[in-house]
Amino acid sequence: MTKYPDKILVGALELCDIPELGITDLQMRVDTGAATSSLHVDNIEEFVVEGKRRVRFDIHPDVHNVEKIITATAPLSGKKTVKSSSADKEKRVVIKTAIKLGGETWKIKLTLTDRSTMTNLMLLGREAMKDRILVDPSEEFILTKDNSTAFLDS
Repeated sequence: MTKYPDKILVGALELCDIPELGITDLQMRVDTGAATSSLHVDNIEEFVVEGKRRVRFDIHPDVHNVEKIITATAPLSGKKTVKSSSADKEKRVVIKTAIKLGGETWKIKLTLTDRSTMTNLMLLGREAMKDRILVDPSEEFILTKDNSTAFLDS
C-alpha cells in the first residue's frame, strides 16, 4: 500500500475555517464527484470599487442558527457555469479565498450559490482538494476526531 504523508486525510463531512470571510467551524461536505466548491450565500450583490469588481453577500455560518448572519465582501474572481447533479446549469459568481483544514491553509475557488435545499452549507470539490487531500468516504469528521484524540493523549 502506498503512503501519502504529505496529504490530509478527511472524511465525507469535515469542519473548516474560511478566515477571510470570518467563518470558523463550518461543516462541509467533501465531494469528489464535484469539480468546483460551493458555499451557500444570500443577497449576492456585485459592485465596483476603484475600478475593481467585488461582491457582497450574506452567509449563515451556523446551520443550527439561521438568525446569525455574516455579511462579507470579496474580490470577484469571475463567473462560471456549473452543472448540478440534476443536470441543471447555473451561472455562479466565483471568489478566491483561503480555506483552513487540518492545520493547513491554502487558496481555493469558491462559487457562491443558494444551497438552502442542501444539508450542508459548503461543498468542497476536486479542484480545491487537488494534491492536498485524500478522502475516506466511510468516515466523518476525521480531523475533529484526530484533534480530540491528540488532546486526550497529551
